[in-house]
Amino acid sequence: MLKKRIITAIILLILFLSALFMLPQPGWIALVILVVMQGTSEWTRLANFSGRLAHAYWWITLTQVGAIVWFDADHTLAQHATLHILVYAVSALLWLAIVPFWLWMGWQVRQWLPMALIGWAVLIPTGLAMIDLREIGFVPGEQFHHPLLLLAIMVLVWVADSAAYFTGRKFGKRKLAPSISPGKTWEGVLGALLAVSAGVLLACVLIGDRHLFLFLPMIVIASWCWVGLAVIGDLFESAIKRQAGVKDSGALLPGHGGLLDRIDALTSTLPLAALAWLIQMPS
Repeated sequence: MLKKRIITAIILLILFLSALFMLPQPGWIALVILVVMQGTSEWTRLANFSGRLAHAYWWITLTQVGAIVWFDADHTLAQHATLHILVYAVSALLWLAIVPFWLWMGWQVRQWLPMALIGWAVLIPTGLAMIDLREIGFVPGEQFHHPLLLLAIMVLVWVADSAAYFTGRKFGKRKLAPSISPGKTWEGVLGALLAVSAGVLLACVLIGDRHLFLFLPMIVIASWCWVGLAVIGDLFESAIKRQAGVKDSGALLPGHGGLLDRIDALTSTLPLAALAWLIQMPS
């Protein structure tokens, strides 16, 4: 199982990096739409939507995503920043206020309307952030994008996730949230914190800007907050799967389950990164 998991991860990483660096923006947007719609299909399963409700939810989601893409087509990122900030604000409300309280209270939400709204708040801002954060890395006059900002944020999440997984398997004893995800441990969280701290330090050394080291403590603390967000995203999907009575969100990826099983930590981090960037971006 572990071997299959690693092989799948390597193949996915190669395909993803190729798309991230080589696809022109229309191709990248099309890929993001596919990701959002696959996530929507898996969400309908987790929300126990079926029949006409599942089909209607899928098509309404596609219409919403298509409307955003169509509106953005003739505007620059600065011109549609206000609309995107509103979308990301919904995501921030979800991850910083609603979900922590949800997990703490152990809510079981089975009504179709709140589950539909939550699904949109999880998936649409994530897809939008994948587009915006890549566009921010665009170099004018060049054919392709250089999405180092998006990649750096995703690498931070992947490093934390991998470190938590392997540290937890090796040293895990104290359960983080046994009623939600028995496999997650505090030792795994500690491993994630140490790994991202080392990653931030290595990045500062490679960049070679001495002034960065003045802000190193602040950067490290920010990376720890990012790990916390990633853990919340991971735990939330685990809680939804437990509520639905399933082990994985789907069977798309051998050894990993569904797409949502792979991007759960990104759904809680990418939109907030895009929100922070857009807020400080010059108008």
